[in-house]
Amino acid sequence: MSKATKRKHVTKEVQEDLSIPTDTQTIVQLVDPRGNNLHEVMDCSGERYLVSMPVKFRKNIWVKRGDYVLVEPIPEGDKVKAEITKILTKEHIKYYRSQDCWPDKFNTSHQQNSGTIQTDDNLGEDSMGEIFVNTNRRIPNRRSFDANESSSSENSNSD
Repeated sequence: MSKATKRKHVTKEVQEDLSIPTDTQTIVQLVDPRGNNLHEVMDCSGERYLVSMPVKFRKNIWVKRGDYVLVEPIPEGDKVKAEITKILTKEHIKYYRSQDCWPDKFNTSHQQNSGTIQTDDNLGEDSMGEIFVNTNRRIPNRRSFDANESSSSENSNSD
């Protein structure tokens, strides 16, 4: 299977799978990346531990601080206590809240985590339609572009 095909199938699986977590799975929030495909997470009781990113997600799906993931415990794990089974999107979070399986600790109005404050407004319906805007790229001003076209066409007509 090519890299592109694998990436397509993995991202499709992440987006479409809206299944409720099993008894062994827990919802946790990513706190810090630790390197070597390990991430520090915090569960709903406030306990922090390391989880591993499985091979199928590596270089296909990226996660950042504050994201929510579904993990399954590793029985032989001393330092690494769980493995990520699903990366939760905004649609997953909305579905889990409607099914009443979302942890109450993650529903608090102001949550202090890693120096940033997150509110429920960030995950509300208002922000569901937001699209990431790259602030590193300058968008040309449409008015100045139109003005340059009209002045160049006037100059060519006067000749």
